Amino acid sequence: MTPFLKTMLLIAALASAAGGFTALSLAMSRHWEGVHGRGSAPASRLLPRLRLLGIGGLLLSLCVCLFNWGSAQGWVAWAGVLTAAALGHALTLTYAARAVMRIGYGAAGLTFISLLAAILA
Repeated sequence: MTPFLKTMLLIAALASAAGGFTALSLAMSRHWEGVHGRGSAPASRLLPRLRLLGIGGLLLSLCVCLFNWGSAQGWVAWAGVLTAAALGHALTLTYAARAVMRIGYGAAGLTFISLLAAILA
């Protein structure tokens, strides 16, 4: 595996984990209010979709880590990727809650672009 491919897969794993944490946090009313203002609540049919998107992002991150590092090191790498993504997301929710939506959209785009680059490499 080339270094470019390994780098693209690492970026995809980190971005999909960040996107997954974004979706999961927006499924909570407390974080939704922090992003969209007090008194606003997500639609009831939006909550299961956000949860599924969040779980899907985290599972995609797991699959990429297992493919990139194998079954022995992939789980450990995934724990590191989750730690980095969760720390960045928690700091963003704390200090710049309004930027969470932009970061989530950016993470989705970056995941797509890096996986496409890894496939084409």
